[in-house]
Amino acid sequence: MNDSSISSLLGAAAARTVPVVRTVREERLGDPTPCSGYDVRGLLEHLFDVMVNFEGLARKEPSAFEKEPERLKGDPEWRDRFAGQADRLVAAWAEPGAEEGTTGAMDQPARLVGTIMLLDLTVHGWDLARASGQRFTPDPAGVEVLSGVIDRLAPFARDAGLFGEPKPAAADASRFEVLLAATGRDPGWQPAGCAAVSRGPGPAVSRRAGPGPGRRPSGR
Repeated sequence: MNDSSISSLLGAAAARTVPVVRTVREERLGDPTPCSGYDVRGLLEHLFDVMVNFEGLARKEPSAFEKEPERLKGDPEWRDRFAGQADRLVAAWAEPGAEEGTTGAMDQPARLVGTIMLLDLTVHGWDLARASGQRFTPDPAGVEVLSGVIDRLAPFARDAGLFGEPKPAAADASRFEVLLAATGRDPGWQPAGCAAVSRGPGPAVSRRAGPGPGRRPSGR
């Protein structure tokens, strides 16, 4: 397995997102996220459902995305289940032939489909970190790959309602912040009652100044 394989890239992204998920506290599950229409609970459910389906897509199986997934509901060990699913996703894309041919309902090149999963795992990792007041530093190799395909993916994603309109990025924005802006996110997003502490090498860390308003997803 080389560093440019989808499995390697997904493994590096998971190594950054899974620790964020493990650190999300129960009382933060109703908090808003930078991903429009999702609170923390809803975004965790969505990302888990995406990982399940993209595990199947690696094997050229049909996808069956849930409209309102509840894969983690009522499970006190949901953090372990999320981590286990991330491991299965990475393993599926390491199987022989996973990056070959086409997959998915639209018969897209398999590597491009794997790159879409990389985008979700990376960007939603940032969403969850920002929503729960954690630092998130993305995998540089993953950001490099995503920066090279985002212009190809963004128009389709916006037409499908997956991305909002692109946001302006600051003149000194990092490549990751430019990527976030291209997906319709505000790279400076903070939960209500939080203030940026430090930009540092990655996106700013937030410190909660008081309880922020929670909400359930309103649809996407």
